Amino acid sequence: MSTKPIDSNSRNGSQIIVSSLENAGVEVAFGYPGGQVIPLYDAIFDAKFKHILTRHEQGAAHAADGYARATGKVGVVFATSGPGATNIVTGIATANMDSVPLLAITGQVPTTAIGNDTFQEADIYGISIPITKYNYLVKDVAGLPQVLAEAFYLAKSGRPGPVLVDVPKDVQVGTIVPPEVEPVRIPGYNPEPSIQPEQIEAMIEALKHSQRPIAFLGGGATASGADRELFRFLTESDIPCVSTLMGKGSFPEDHPLSLGLPGMHGAKYANLAIYESDLILCLGARFDDRVAGNVRRFAPRAKVVHVDIDAAEIGKRVDTHIPVIGNLKTVLTHVLDHITPTKRADWLHQVNDLRKKHPLPVPVDDKEIKPQSLIKAIDELSRGKTPEEDAIIVTDVGQHQMWAAQLITSRKPRRFLSSGGLGTMGYGLPAAMGAQFGRPDLPVVLICGDGGFQMNIQELATIREHNLPIKIVIVNNNCLGMVRQWQQFFFQKRYSATLWGFMPDFVQIAKGYDIPGRSVSDPKDMRGAIEEMMTTPGPQLVEFKVTHEENVLPMIPAGGGQTDFYGE
Repeated sequence: MSTKPIDSNSRNGSQIIVSSLENAGVEVAFGYPGGQVIPLYDAIFDAKFKHILTRHEQGAAHAADGYARATGKVGVVFATSGPGATNIVTGIATANMDSVPLLAITGQVPTTAIGNDTFQEADIYGISIPITKYNYLVKDVAGLPQVLAEAFYLAKSGRPGPVLVDVPKDVQVGTIVPPEVEPVRIPGYNPEPSIQPEQIEAMIEALKHSQRPIAFLGGGATASGADRELFRFLTESDIPCVSTLMGKGSFPEDHPLSLGLPGMHGAKYANLAIYESDLILCLGARFDDRVAGNVRRFAPRAKVVHVDIDAAEIGKRVDTHIPVIGNLKTVLTHVLDHITPTKRADWLHQVNDLRKKHPLPVPVDDKEIKPQSLIKAIDELSRGKTPEEDAIIVTDVGQHQMWAAQLITSRKPRRFLSSGGLGTMGYGLPAAMGAQFGRPDLPVVLICGDGGFQMNIQELATIREHNLPIKIVIVNNNCLGMVRQWQQFFFQKRYSATLWGFMPDFVQIAKGYDIPGRSVSDPKDMRGAIEEMMTTPGPQLVEFKVTHEENVLPMIPAGGGQTDFYGE
C-alpha cells in the first residue's frame, strides 16, 4: 500500500523525515526495517541519501557512531519499535558516553495505542532519557520539521551527543503541507558559552608561573577542531601532553612533546610526568576514573586548569583551581593572542629521562606472537607516506584496545576510533564499517579480540555486500583477556567464565561470507601477513593466535594512585 499523498503540495510524515535529512546534508544512514517503520522505509526508497541495511540494529547504531567519529558529521540510524528500538540502546549509550553526534529515529506504535502493551511497543522515549543528550516523542506530524531541525542542532552543537526522535506510525502517514522551519532557539540551551576574559587571564597567569606543565587532551580537542591551535599552543609553550582514547591524534603522537596514554594502562612515564607536574591543563577532557583513580593522589602538587564547553564537567571529580568554560578552539585562539613562546628545557629533560627509564613493554618471542609486537607492526605498516594518508584504526574493547591505545601512533584527529566511556564489546566491526562508508578515501583497519568480534560478527555480510575494503585483525588469545587478567591479578587465577571451551574457525567463517581470510601463529609470518593484508584489495581477515596469558602493563589498579603500578 502506497503512503504517498495525493495533494502535490502536501507531504506525509515519512517524506518530511526524509526531506529533513536531505536538507541537513545527510549522505549515508544505517538501519533495519520493521512493522512500525514501513511507511518511513517507503519514503527512504526515494531518498537521495544512501541507506545501509545492516544485519542487526545494534550494528546499525555502532556504524552510525563510527561514521560520525570518522567524519565529524551527525551519524543517522533508523530502527523500528519495540525490540528494534531497544536493540540500539547500547549504541546510543556508547555515543552518549563519548560525546558522539548521533540522530536515532525510531518507529513507534500509533499514538492511540501507546500505553496499551501493543505488539512491539516499548517506551523508548523513557528508556533513552538517561543515555541521550535530548529526545522527543512526536505526536503531531505538523511538529516533525521543527523537531528534526532541533535534533540535528542539538546533536552537533556544544558538547555533541545522541538525540532520539520517536515517531508513531500514524505520524509517519499523517499528511500536511509542511510548515516553514523557524530558526532553532532552545530556551536555556547555550551551546557556545561566551568566553570570560578573567578566566583566560587566570589561565595565562598560571601558565606564566608554571615550570612543569602538562596538557591533558580529551575528546573536546577533536570535537572542536582545535588541532591546529593546540599544536601552536603546545609547541610554542614547550608543554608535553597526554591524550585520552577520545583525544588521540588531536596532537601528533610522533612529536617529542607527546607522551601518549595516561591512566590505568597509560605509559608509566606519562603517569609519573603528571604526578611531578605543577600545572595540569585539562583541555576538553573529563577526569574519568580510568585516568584519575584516586583523585586525592592525582597530581598532588599541581594546579588544575580545566577548559571545557560543558560547565557540568568542571570540578566533577578533580578539584579545579581555574575553570575556563568555552569551546576549546575559541579559548586557545584567545590564549595564543596573549602569550609569547616559552622554553622549558629543564622540564622536558626531566620528562625525557622518565621516558627513557620507563619505556612501554613490547616483548618479542620467536615461538609465539606477542600481542604488543603485533600491534606495533600494525602501527608501522598502516601509516601512509604523510599523516593525511594514515589508516583509520578502529578497536573493539579489551586487552587489544589498551595495547592499541598505547602503541598506535595517531598523527591526525579522527583516525583512532574506540568505545571509551561505555567500553562496549561488539563495537569494533560495525564502527569500522561506518568509518569506511564515511571515509572511503582512507584505509580502515579493525583490531578486535576474539570475544568482541563474535558479538556483531553478522556485519561481515554488510561488509561483503558493499565490498568495503576493511582490514580485520583478530587478536586471538582464546579467552576474555582483560577479565582474565583481573582474575589473575586479584582473584588468585580463578578463571571463572573467561576461558573458551570452544573456539570457532574464524577463517572458515570469513570464507562463508566470501571474505578472504588466513590464520597466523608463527612470529616469522606476522609482518608479511600484515603487509599482504594491507596491500590486497577488498575486505581481508587475518587471525593472529597470540600468547594466551599476556597482560596489559603498566597497570594501576582501580582506585589506585599514579605511582601504584601493579603486576610488574
